[in-house]
Amino acid sequence: MKAVWYSRFGPASDVLELGDLPTPDPNPGEVLIRLTHSGVNPSDAKARAGARPGVIKPAFDQIVPHSDGAGVVEAVGEGIDYGRIGQRVWIWNGQWQRAFGTAAEYIALPAEQAVPLPEGVSNSTGATLGIPGLTAAQTVFGGGDISDKTVLISGGAGAVGHNAVQLARWGGARVIATASASGADRVRAAGAHEVFDYSDPELSKKIFDATRGQGVDRAVEVEFGQNAALLAEVMAPLATISTYGSGKNMTPEFPFGPFLFKALKVDINLIYILPLSDRQAAVSRLHDALTKGALKPEISAHYSLSDCAAAQNAVMTPGRMGCVLLNIG
Repeated sequence: MKAVWYSRFGPASDVLELGDLPTPDPNPGEVLIRLTHSGVNPSDAKARAGARPGVIKPAFDQIVPHSDGAGVVEAVGEGIDYGRIGQRVWIWNGQWQRAFGTAAEYIALPAEQAVPLPEGVSNSTGATLGIPGLTAAQTVFGGGDISDKTVLISGGAGAVGHNAVQLARWGGARVIATASASGADRVRAAGAHEVFDYSDPELSKKIFDATRGQGVDRAVEVEFGQNAALLAEVMAPLATISTYGSGKNMTPEFPFGPFLFKALKVDINLIYILPLSDRQAAVSRLHDALTKGALKPEISAHYSLSDCAAAQNAVMTPGRMGCVLLNIG
Protein backbone atom coordinates (compact mmCIF):
# COMPACT_ATOMS: atom_id res chain seq x y z
CA MET A 1 0.00 0.00 0.00
CA LYS A 2 1.03 3.62 -0.50
CA ALA A 3 1.76 5.45 2.72
CA VAL A 4 3.55 8.44 4.19
CA TRP A 5 5.81 8.01 7.22
CA TYR A 6 8.58 9.60 9.26
CA SER A 7 11.37 8.14 11.38
CA ARG A 8 12.81 11.32 12.89
CA PHE A 9 11.56 14.71 13.98
CA GLY A 10 11.93 17.76 11.78
CA PRO A 11 10.23 19.97 9.17
CA ALA A 12 7.53 18.20 7.19
CA SER A 13 9.32 18.50 3.84
CA ASP A 14 12.52 17.05 5.34
CA VAL A 15 11.23 14.04 7.26
CA LEU A 16 8.00 12.84 5.63
CA GLU A 17 8.55 10.04 3.10
CA LEU A 18 6.15 8.57 0.55
CA GLY A 19 6.52 4.94 -0.41
CA ASP A 20 5.15 1.41 -0.12
CA LEU A 21 4.42 -0.48 3.07
CA PRO A 22 2.83 -3.91 3.55
CA THR A 23 -0.96 -3.78 3.72
CA PRO A 24 -1.86 -4.79 7.28
CA ASP A 25 -4.04 -7.75 8.20
CA PRO A 26 -6.71 -7.21 10.85
CA ASN A 27 -5.95 -8.92 14.16
CA PRO A 28 -8.73 -10.44 16.28
CA GLY A 29 -11.14 -7.68 17.24
CA GLU A 30 -9.94 -5.42 14.42
CA VAL A 31 -11.20 -4.18 11.07
CA LEU A 32 -9.21 -3.35 7.96
CA ILE A 33 -10.27 -0.07 6.37
CA ARG A 34 -9.56 1.10 2.85
CA LEU A 35 -9.15 4.79 3.47
CA THR A 36 -10.62 7.49 1.27
CA HIS A 37 -9.59 10.46 3.41
CA SER A 38 -7.14 11.29 6.16
CA GLY A 39 -7.83 14.17 8.53
CA VAL A 40 -4.83 16.37 9.32
CA ASN A 41 -4.73 18.12 12.69
CA PRO A 42 -2.29 20.50 14.41
CA SER A 43 -1.44 17.75 16.89
CA ASP A 44 -0.20 15.60 13.99
CA ALA A 45 2.13 18.34 12.78
CA LYS A 46 3.40 19.09 16.29
CA ALA A 47 4.11 15.40 16.95
CA ARG A 48 6.07 15.10 13.69
CA ALA A 49 8.03 18.25 14.48
CA GLY A 50 9.02 16.96 17.92
CA ALA A 51 7.24 19.80 19.66
CA ARG A 52 5.92 17.83 22.64
CA PRO A 53 7.78 18.68 25.87
CA GLY A 54 10.27 16.03 26.97
CA VAL A 55 9.92 13.90 23.82
CA ILE A 56 13.30 13.70 22.09
CA LYS A 57 12.66 10.96 19.53
CA PRO A 58 9.66 9.26 17.85
CA ALA A 59 7.99 6.54 19.91
CA PHE A 60 8.31 4.06 17.01
CA ASP A 61 10.96 3.44 14.36
CA GLN A 62 8.47 4.30 11.61
CA ILE A 63 5.33 6.38 12.11
CA VAL A 64 2.48 6.80 9.64
CA PRO A 65 0.86 10.01 10.93
CA HIS A 66 -2.72 11.22 11.46
CA SER A 67 -5.41 10.01 13.82
CA ASP A 68 -8.55 10.98 11.87
CA GLY A 69 -9.91 9.48 8.68
CA ALA A 70 -12.76 7.80 6.82
CA GLY A 71 -13.16 4.92 4.44
CA VAL A 72 -14.76 1.53 3.89
CA VAL A 73 -14.33 -1.68 5.90
CA GLU A 74 -12.60 -4.17 3.60
CA ALA A 75 -11.94 -7.09 5.97
CA VAL A 76 -12.55 -8.07 9.59
CA GLY A 77 -10.53 -9.97 12.16
CA GLU A 78 -11.65 -12.88 14.28
CA GLY A 79 -14.64 -12.06 16.46
CA ILE A 80 -15.98 -9.25 14.28
CA ASP A 81 -19.25 -9.55 12.37
CA TYR A 82 -18.64 -10.13 8.64
CA GLY A 83 -21.62 -7.87 8.06
CA ARG A 84 -19.33 -4.91 8.71
CA ILE A 85 -17.53 -5.51 5.40
CA GLY A 86 -18.51 -2.75 2.97
CA GLN A 87 -19.56 -0.38 5.78
CA ARG A 88 -18.57 3.28 5.47
CA VAL A 89 -16.86 4.43 8.66
CA TRP A 90 -14.99 7.30 10.31
CA ILE A 91 -12.03 6.80 12.58
CA TRP A 92 -10.85 8.10 15.94
CA ASN A 93 -7.38 7.68 17.52
CA GLY A 94 -5.92 6.14 14.38
CA GLN A 95 -2.36 7.01 15.41
CA TRP A 96 -2.77 7.62 19.14
CA GLN A 97 -0.12 5.47 20.88
CA ARG A 98 0.12 3.39 17.69
CA ALA A 99 2.72 3.42 14.93
CA PHE A 100 0.43 3.46 11.91
CA GLY A 101 -2.19 6.15 11.35
CA THR A 102 -4.37 7.22 8.43
CA ALA A 103 -1.86 8.77 6.01
CA ALA A 104 -2.00 5.54 4.01
CA GLU A 105 -4.27 3.55 1.73
CA TYR A 106 -5.23 1.14 4.54
CA ILE A 107 -5.36 0.97 8.31
CA ALA A 108 -6.17 -1.92 10.65
CA LEU A 109 -7.39 -0.95 14.11
CA PRO A 110 -9.81 -2.02 16.87
CA ALA A 111 -13.34 -2.29 15.54
CA GLU A 112 -14.81 0.20 18.03
CA GLN A 113 -12.53 2.90 16.60
CA ALA A 114 -14.28 2.60 13.22
CA VAL A 115 -17.66 4.28 13.65
CA PRO A 116 -20.39 3.65 11.03
CA LEU A 117 -21.17 6.83 9.12
CA PRO A 118 -24.81 7.93 9.14
CA GLU A 119 -26.66 7.76 5.84
CA GLY A 120 -26.12 10.92 3.84
CA VAL A 121 -22.93 11.98 5.63
CA SER A 122 -19.97 12.07 3.23
CA ASN A 123 -16.64 10.39 3.84
CA SER A 124 -14.91 13.77 3.71
CA THR A 125 -17.13 15.02 6.53
CA GLY A 126 -16.47 11.80 8.40
CA ALA A 127 -12.73 12.48 8.31
CA THR A 128 -13.32 15.69 10.31
CA LEU A 129 -15.22 14.06 13.15
CA GLY A 130 -12.37 12.55 15.16
CA ILE A 131 -10.42 15.33 16.86
CA PRO A 132 -12.29 18.49 15.76
CA GLY A 133 -15.76 16.98 15.98
CA LEU A 134 -15.45 15.03 19.22
CA THR A 135 -13.59 17.89 20.93
CA ALA A 136 -16.37 20.31 20.01
CA ALA A 137 -19.12 17.94 21.15
CA GLN A 138 -17.43 17.13 24.46
CA THR A 139 -16.53 20.70 25.36
CA VAL A 140 -20.04 21.95 24.54
CA PHE A 141 -22.14 19.11 25.99
CA GLY A 142 -19.77 17.42 28.47
CA GLY A 143 -21.52 19.11 31.39
CA GLY A 144 -25.02 18.20 30.27
CA ASP A 145 -27.91 20.18 28.82
CA ILE A 146 -27.05 23.72 27.67
CA SER A 147 -30.50 24.91 26.63
CA ASP A 148 -31.14 28.47 27.82
CA LYS A 149 -27.52 28.73 29.02
CA THR A 150 -25.00 31.32 27.86
CA VAL A 151 -22.01 29.65 26.20
CA LEU A 152 -18.80 31.52 25.32
CA ILE A 153 -16.66 29.99 22.57
CA SER A 154 -13.18 31.38 22.02
CA GLY A 155 -11.63 31.05 18.58
CA GLY A 156 -14.99 30.54 16.92
CA ALA A 157 -13.47 30.54 13.44
CA GLY A 158 -11.15 27.59 14.13
CA ALA A 159 -12.05 24.02 13.22
CA VAL A 160 -13.13 23.06 16.75
CA GLY A 161 -14.61 26.48 17.54
CA HIS A 162 -16.70 26.65 14.37
CA ASN A 163 -18.15 23.21 15.13
CA ALA A 164 -18.75 24.25 18.74
CA VAL A 165 -20.67 27.37 17.71
CA GLN A 166 -23.01 25.28 15.54
CA LEU A 167 -23.49 22.63 18.22
CA ALA A 168 -24.12 25.13 21.01
CA ARG A 169 -26.70 26.99 18.93
CA TRP A 170 -28.38 23.67 18.05
CA GLY A 171 -28.34 22.77 21.75
CA GLY A 172 -30.43 25.83 22.58
CA ALA A 173 -27.75 28.04 24.11
CA ARG A 174 -27.22 31.76 23.74
CA VAL A 175 -23.86 31.72 21.96
CA ILE A 176 -21.17 34.36 22.34
CA ALA A 177 -17.97 33.84 20.36
CA THR A 178 -14.63 35.51 19.84
CA ALA A 179 -12.80 35.58 16.53
CA SER A 180 -10.54 37.75 14.42
CA ALA A 181 -12.22 40.61 12.60
CA SER A 182 -11.85 38.73 9.32
CA GLY A 183 -13.63 35.64 10.69
CA ALA A 184 -16.53 37.37 12.44
CA ASP A 185 -19.11 37.09 9.66
CA ARG A 186 -18.39 33.39 9.22
CA VAL A 187 -18.86 32.77 12.94
CA ARG A 188 -22.17 34.67 12.94
CA ALA A 189 -23.31 32.58 9.99
CA ALA A 190 -22.51 29.46 12.04
CA GLY A 191 -25.04 30.58 14.65
CA ALA A 192 -23.33 32.86 17.16
CA HIS A 193 -25.66 35.50 18.59
CA GLU A 194 -22.74 37.83 19.35
CA VAL A 195 -19.20 37.84 17.95
CA PHE A 196 -16.40 39.98 19.37
CA ASP A 197 -12.87 40.61 18.14
CA TYR A 198 -10.56 38.79 20.53
CA SER A 199 -8.06 41.67 20.29
CA ASP A 200 -10.60 44.27 21.48
CA PRO A 201 -9.24 46.00 24.62
CA GLU A 202 -12.81 46.14 25.98
CA LEU A 203 -13.49 42.47 25.27
CA SER A 204 -14.34 41.43 28.83
CA LYS A 205 -16.82 44.29 29.24
CA LYS A 206 -18.50 43.55 25.92
CA ILE A 207 -18.83 39.85 26.73
CA PHE A 208 -20.23 40.52 30.20
CA ASP A 209 -22.67 43.11 28.86
CA ALA A 210 -23.83 40.59 26.24
CA THR A 211 -24.80 38.23 29.08
CA ARG A 212 -27.11 40.96 30.40
CA GLY A 213 -24.98 41.12 33.50
CA GLN A 214 -25.53 37.47 34.42
CA GLY A 215 -22.16 36.09 33.30
CA VAL A 216 -21.23 33.12 31.12
CA ASP A 217 -22.50 29.68 32.19
CA ARG A 218 -20.05 27.61 30.15
CA ALA A 219 -16.91 28.57 28.24
CA VAL A 220 -15.29 26.51 25.48
CA GLU A 221 -11.70 27.70 25.64
CA VAL A 222 -8.87 27.14 23.15
CA GLU A 223 -6.28 29.36 24.90
CA PHE A 224 -6.74 28.95 28.64
CA GLY A 225 -3.47 30.56 29.72
CA GLN A 226 -3.93 33.61 27.57
CA ASN A 227 -7.59 34.10 28.53
CA ALA A 228 -7.66 33.06 32.20
CA ALA A 229 -7.89 36.62 33.52
CA LEU A 230 -10.69 37.48 31.10
CA LEU A 231 -12.59 34.34 32.08
CA ALA A 232 -12.38 35.31 35.75
CA GLU A 233 -14.23 38.51 34.87
CA VAL A 234 -16.94 37.18 32.56
CA MET A 235 -17.94 33.83 34.06
CA ALA A 236 -21.02 33.46 36.25
CA PRO A 237 -20.69 31.95 39.74
CA LEU A 238 -20.51 28.13 39.67
CA ALA A 239 -19.81 28.19 35.93
CA THR A 240 -17.54 25.79 34.04
CA ILE A 241 -14.59 26.52 31.77
CA SER A 242 -14.21 23.59 29.38
CA THR A 243 -10.75 23.99 27.90
CA TYR A 244 -8.95 21.94 25.28
CA GLY A 245 -5.86 24.05 24.65
CA SER A 246 -3.35 26.58 25.90
CA GLY A 247 -0.83 26.54 23.08
CA LYS A 248 0.33 30.13 23.51
CA ASN A 249 1.00 29.63 27.23
CA MET A 250 1.55 26.06 28.38
CA THR A 251 2.55 27.10 31.91
CA PRO A 252 -0.30 29.48 32.71
CA GLU A 253 -0.83 31.54 35.82
CA PHE A 254 -4.39 32.47 36.66
CA PRO A 255 -6.08 34.64 39.30
CA PHE A 256 -7.06 32.04 41.87
CA GLY A 257 -8.98 34.45 44.08
CA PRO A 258 -11.65 35.38 41.50
CA PHE A 259 -11.87 31.73 40.44
CA LEU A 260 -12.30 30.69 44.08
CA PHE A 261 -14.97 33.20 45.02
CA LYS A 262 -17.00 32.30 41.97
CA ALA A 263 -16.30 28.57 42.54
CA LEU A 264 -15.40 28.20 38.87
CA LYS A 265 -14.72 24.72 37.55
CA VAL A 266 -11.92 24.10 35.04
CA ASP A 267 -12.63 21.02 32.91
CA ILE A 268 -9.52 20.06 30.90
CA ASN A 269 -10.29 17.89 27.88
CA LEU A 270 -7.92 15.58 26.02
CA ILE A 271 -10.07 13.87 23.44
CA TYR A 272 -7.62 10.98 22.92
CA ILE A 273 -8.31 9.59 26.40
CA LEU A 274 -12.00 10.40 26.66
CA PRO A 275 -13.77 7.61 28.60
CA LEU A 276 -15.81 5.31 26.40
CA SER A 277 -19.19 6.33 27.81
CA ASP A 278 -18.41 10.02 27.25
CA ARG A 279 -17.11 9.26 23.77
CA GLN A 280 -20.26 7.38 22.87
CA ALA A 281 -22.37 10.30 24.08
CA ALA A 282 -20.29 12.73 21.99
CA VAL A 283 -20.58 10.48 18.91
CA SER A 284 -24.35 10.36 19.37
CA ARG A 285 -24.52 14.16 19.59
CA LEU A 286 -22.41 14.55 16.44
CA HIS A 287 -24.48 12.08 14.43
CA ASP A 288 -27.74 13.64 15.59
CA ALA A 289 -26.59 17.14 14.66
CA LEU A 290 -25.24 15.98 11.29
CA THR A 291 -28.36 14.10 10.26
CA LYS A 292 -30.56 17.04 11.28
CA GLY A 293 -28.48 19.49 9.27
CA ALA A 294 -27.41 21.43 12.36
CA LEU A 295 -23.69 20.69 11.94
CA LYS A 296 -21.74 21.27 8.74
CA PRO A 297 -18.00 20.92 9.39
CA GLU A 298 -16.02 23.12 7.03
CA ILE A 299 -13.06 21.87 5.01
CA SER A 300 -10.51 24.48 4.04
CA ALA A 301 -8.32 22.37 1.73
CA HIS A 302 -7.83 18.95 0.16
CA TYR A 303 -4.38 17.56 -0.63
CA SER A 304 -3.15 14.34 -2.22
CA LEU A 305 -1.26 11.77 -0.20
CA SER A 306 1.94 12.84 -1.97
CA ASP A 307 1.38 16.39 -0.71
CA CYS A 308 1.20 15.37 2.95
CA ALA A 309 3.99 17.82 3.88
CA ALA A 310 2.06 20.73 2.39
CA ALA A 311 -1.09 19.59 4.21
CA GLN A 312 0.71 19.49 7.56
CA ASN A 313 2.10 22.97 6.93
CA ALA A 314 -1.37 24.21 5.95
CA VAL A 315 -2.97 22.94 9.16
CA MET A 316 -0.51 25.09 11.15
CA THR A 317 -1.20 28.26 9.13
CA PRO A 318 -2.74 31.06 11.25
CA GLY A 319 -6.20 32.08 10.14
CA ARG A 320 -7.04 28.70 8.62
CA MET A 321 -10.80 28.31 8.33
CA GLY A 322 -11.82 24.68 8.31
CA CYS A 323 -10.25 21.24 8.37
CA VAL A 324 -7.43 19.96 6.16
CA LEU A 325 -7.79 16.58 4.47
CA LEU A 326 -5.73 14.19 2.41
CA ASN A 327 -7.63 12.55 -0.44
CA ILE A 328 -6.38 8.99 -0.70
CA GLY A 329 -6.65 6.84 -3.77
